[in-house]
Amino acid sequence: MSDIDAIERDTLAKVAAASDIAALEEVRVAALGKKGVVSERMKTLGAMAPEERKAAGAALNVLKDRIAAAIDAKKQKLEDAALDERLRTEKVDVTLPAPSSPRGRIHPVTQVTEEIVAIFSAMGFDVAEGPDIEDDFHNFTALNFPADHPAREMHDTFFFPPKQDGSRMLLRTHTSPVQIRTMMTRKPPIRIIIPGRTFRCDSDQTHTPMFHQVEGLVIDRETHMGHLKGTLEAFCKAFFEVDAVKTRFRPHYFPFTEPSAEMDIGYERAGNEIRIGQGAKWMEILGSGMVHPNVLRNCGLDPDEYQGFAFGMGIDRLAMLKYGIPDLRDFFAADARWLEHYGFDPADQPNLSTALSH
Repeated sequence: MSDIDAIERDTLAKVAAASDIAALEEVRVAALGKKGVVSERMKTLGAMAPEERKAAGAALNVLKDRIAAAIDAKKQKLEDAALDERLRTEKVDVTLPAPSSPRGRIHPVTQVTEEIVAIFSAMGFDVAEGPDIEDDFHNFTALNFPADHPAREMHDTFFFPPKQDGSRMLLRTHTSPVQIRTMMTRKPPIRIIIPGRTFRCDSDQTHTPMFHQVEGLVIDRETHMGHLKGTLEAFCKAFFEVDAVKTRFRPHYFPFTEPSAEMDIGYERAGNEIRIGQGAKWMEILGSGMVHPNVLRNCGLDPDEYQGFAFGMGIDRLAMLKYGIPDLRDFFAADARWLEHYGFDPADQPNLSTALSH
């Protein structure tokens, strides 16, 4: 027992004298490690008589617990002292001006998303979000996709392995499922935009397997195509920062809207530059239409009481168009040089009072 008492006194003295975490760890290993003094004493128990082994084992376990508790307490004191020292010495003067050349850059997708949110927020739209992984009902069925619609096939959609009941989850192919979730949980009037990631089996200069969309939805008792046209024209003027923009709406087909239309904007090309709002050429920019009565019914809304419009556009494509970016694949190449060239100053936040982009 005197030997155990001596080990305890010596070890606790070393614990108290440890000036940092590294020194304390050396004490712990010397005492409780595999070849530590306490562990070596534990190895001698097998050669003792039963009664002696019982008493010595209990004493060694008490010693081990006391040393471990002392080490834990000392470690906490050292960590608290280190934190106090950091808080004392590491200070940031928040009154200093921001650096003239920030090291980080805002990605064009983030920039354009914030510009879109700023524009529609000023129109009274809320921002809604939803899961990237969806089920068939929210992604297809509730949106009036027929059972044999080609968008359900593997060449367009990333499906997960079937569940035991045969159903399959999938990576959402558009942000429209958030429209369904919103209509099923909120009473009209509804006025939302839905920016987010979407996924389709496609990859070339203007398509990637993962891309970004923003969709809009308005549901009310008195909403018509004139409201849709006015909203989208106001958006285009604000986004492209022009005084006027020529638009035309061409009949189209989407399962979830009726009537449906694609919206074109007028432009002209001057060298490698595309100028929006002038010229005689037309460019398709988004899809839109009045929400199909079947979609309203699937969400528990009476189409005889409510109607509304929806639209959707690609955020990545808008960024390419506005900022002259030639290849969509570069958006996801993680090239610091590309981001330095096309990125935005983080101190310049998009707003309508001055300018969206700087």
